[in-house]
Amino acid sequence: MSRKIGFWSVFQLVTVSQFGSGLLLPANLAPYGTLGLKGWVLSSIGAMILALMFALLCIRYPRTGGPHAYVHEAFGPSAAFFTGWTYWIISWISTTAIITSAVAYLTPLIGEQSMAFEMCLEFFIIIAVTAVNLKGVYRAGKTNLLVIAFKIIPLLMVPVIALFFFEKGNITPVNIAPDEMGSALNNVMLLTLWGFIGFESATTTAGDVKDPARIFPKAMVLGTLLVAVVYFISSIGIMGVIPGAILANSESPYADAAKVIFGGHWHVLISLIACFVCISAVNAWTLASGQIALGITKDRLMPRFFAKTNKHGAPVFALIFSCIGTLPLIYFTHSDNLAQKVNTIIDLSVTSFLFVYVICCMSFLKMIWQQKRSVRDWQWYCGFFSLAFCLWIMASTPLKTLVICSLFVFSGLPIYLIRRKKLKVALAENLFQPAPSTLASDAP
Repeated sequence: MSRKIGFWSVFQLVTVSQFGSGLLLPANLAPYGTLGLKGWVLSSIGAMILALMFALLCIRYPRTGGPHAYVHEAFGPSAAFFTGWTYWIISWISTTAIITSAVAYLTPLIGEQSMAFEMCLEFFIIIAVTAVNLKGVYRAGKTNLLVIAFKIIPLLMVPVIALFFFEKGNITPVNIAPDEMGSALNNVMLLTLWGFIGFESATTTAGDVKDPARIFPKAMVLGTLLVAVVYFISSIGIMGVIPGAILANSESPYADAAKVIFGGHWHVLISLIACFVCISAVNAWTLASGQIALGITKDRLMPRFFAKTNKHGAPVFALIFSCIGTLPLIYFTHSDNLAQKVNTIIDLSVTSFLFVYVICCMSFLKMIWQQKRSVRDWQWYCGFFSLAFCLWIMASTPLKTLVICSLFVFSGLPIYLIRRKKLKVALAENLFQPAPSTLASDAP
């Protein structure tokens, strides 16, 4: 029996990794009112085109590891190392934010608890999810349409029904001075783009997918489109039933909206489903994290013990190291102010991801420029728009945030210096993973 995953598993990784990211966003966006809705539209367009670009990259080079593999093909092992290292490190940060969301959605069920109890619960989630991923990609990624529907439909039902209870006065009016509008829009774009972060993580499993050329474009574009529709409807619905001042302080906006709409204890069920979706997103990110480290190590960019796999084909040390790396992040970012904690993590995480997206866009443009046969015009538009979209958001990001995020990139410098000689040997001996020639040359 084949242990490779198919369309619905990839579709699930694309959608759930994004859904889990954005379940607190209606509360984060509440202070911005209708500007937050405009941000969703802009981010949705950018995310859709970025997803298509990553799908095209994956068709050309369907290898385990994701972004670093594409950068290696375009710019060599040094750029690939820092890309893969950065992507691996920030996957821990994203996981931290989503775990926080999962525990926040348990509040209606377990009530307010001490910080120590919540932290222990967060530790338990990441350790349990890591244990599941040690069973291998097939076990961690296997899913079907019914499971996806169970995760998505209840969360979509709440904001759709909320539209029938919509009150325009609940939405916070936009009262921002013209000279501050640019800064406010940048904040909104960072928040809304966070909702889509993770669409590219599915490409890290390319080596374990049955038919990457057929599956990835469909799964990534349709998955991101579904996420965009659900997020936009959710924001309108939830912001329309909960006054902005109250929503901004909500730790479980979907559950609070359900409480207003249904009454009784239905909000507890919605909280459990939202928590389950968040944990599924943690699973998707943990799976991706292991595959990232595995791909980098197979290219001899990291110590070889990271490529050691168990009988299920799971990268044992890569997963355990990711888990250990996430634990201190959970500890040091813990705060009584949930909104402040999540916003800080989002700013750092999205900006760091933009570094990775930019070099992947440049890799894509270089690859299609070097193709011997002609490339269709729409692919050029896709590459240039993706690059411009990322640079636009980065250009309006505070310098302090950019500097902090650059530290994530350079944190891998000690390992790079240690491995530099072996990188040169590997490059000279052409020991890096070869891209499947038929797919690379016949990509659309």
